[in-house]
Amino acid sequence: MIVYDRLWTTLKERGISQYKLIKDYNISTGQLDRLRKNGNVNTYTLNQLCEILDCRLEDIAEYKKESNFSLSQEIAQSYLEKSDKTS
Repeated sequence: MIVYDRLWTTLKERGISQYKLIKDYNISTGQLDRLRKNGNVNTYTLNQLCEILDCRLEDIAEYKKESNFSLSQEIAQSYLEKSDKTS
């Protein structure tokens, strides 16, 4: 699983707020929400963040191996959230 915990640390170190990302750099609130929830984010967004923060990918993202049980729970939760939105 890719997690974005390091992003929030890097933002703080660089003195850039989420508000500034939205207003000055046109990062959408939806993208920030997905990052907060460690959801799917496209490589274009990751590239933008690296350019804005003048950092490397490993400064904002990290791979963490997870158990099969945890992964199954996440997939089930994602499915339920999507089905709730379409109902």
